[in-house]
Amino acid sequence: MAHDPGTLNPSMLTFLTERHLATLTTLRADGSPHVVPVGVTFDAATRTARVITSGTSAKAHHVRAGQRRVAVCQVDGRRWVTLEGTAVVRDDPASVADAERRYALRYRTPRENPARVVLEISVDRVLGNA
Repeated sequence: MAHDPGTLNPSMLTFLTERHLATLTTLRADGSPHVVPVGVTFDAATRTARVITSGTSAKAHHVRAGQRRVAVCQVDGRRWVTLEGTAVVRDDPASVADAERRYALRYRTPRENPARVVLEISVDRVLGNA
């Protein structure tokens, strides 16, 4: 079921704050999917999802190479949500620190990583049942 990213129901918003891992799908240059487990945060007010990662990761490389369309999917039993959108890689200290703070609130303080970047996803489509 499709949802407007700007008007998600309270149960879906709660689901997106509970501690669950998700998968991030990026596309390789040949168009094949690259799917990896990630922690994700979602800011409903700005319709922005964030994934922290190393700047040398395949997911960061795919986005930097122009494969900017991504999807993040979280599942728990019958509840699920997929956030689709366009990603950019942010490596400025303020964006990385903000993403780390958000990650720490949902999961735990991330380990030290001087090469860390954040994939910032402008969510334009939400699918799910939560």
